[in-house]
Amino acid sequence: MTSSAVITVTDAGIRFRRNHKGRRSFKDLFSTKARRSKPNEFWALQHVSFEVHPGEAIGVVGRNGQGKSTLLKLVANVLIPDEGAVNVNAGVAPLIEITGGFVDDLTVRDNVYLTAGLHGMTREQVAAKFDDIIEFAEIEDFLDTPYKHLSSGMKVRLAFSVVTSLEEPVLLVDEVLAVGDKSFRNKCYRRIEEMLAEGRTLFFVSHSEGDLRRFCSRGLYLDKGSLKLDGPIEAVLDAYNEDYPGL
Repeated sequence: MTSSAVITVTDAGIRFRRNHKGRRSFKDLFSTKARRSKPNEFWALQHVSFEVHPGEAIGVVGRNGQGKSTLLKLVANVLIPDEGAVNVNAGVAPLIEITGGFVDDLTVRDNVYLTAGLHGMTREQVAAKFDDIIEFAEIEDFLDTPYKHLSSGMKVRLAFSVVTSLEEPVLLVDEVLAVGDKSFRNKCYRRIEEMLAEGRTLFFVSHSEGDLRRFCSRGLYLDKGSLKLDGPIEAVLDAYNEDYPGL
């Protein structure tokens, strides 16, 4: 591992069951690899290795179901690899689901304090940013509304506003900007550009080549659970389009 790397992924692999009935038991965690192998399992990712350095903007490219979201969840420590290792040496602000990890029955106000608090912010720090978070999300009239009653667009706006207000060095963004109106997306794009200018590190999953080119200088091309190419974003997009023209 290079000493300056903020993320190091070494020969990482993770597998899932093809049906929900076949969950792993506690015993499986301590069994040998051969014993753990089951015919109804598949490798979502396997033998993936790369390093990420501070300030890099990386676009993750691939068809649906090729492991892009799984990779971000490994980096966010939401999932643990079955093989290899994922080491993250900086705080991570994950925007990898529309819910952003919020609690349905809590109000907007309480969710803001809870989510920011889980990332190490004090109540005083959250209070200092609270008005800006709500204003950016454009939900001033819904502070005491339970999160579950917000529209999908409101949820996206709130999640993006809270997560990008965290002072974490690494930002993970997974397709969430595909939801919402054009005006808010443009505001989000400006926020991402500001964060990159501050030296933050970006992991960005999108099917929009325009967005990938706009934000990212480097690309990771995932195909069939493997890292097929790690290189400049233009070269990665060219390789993807050559393999899957018209997609």
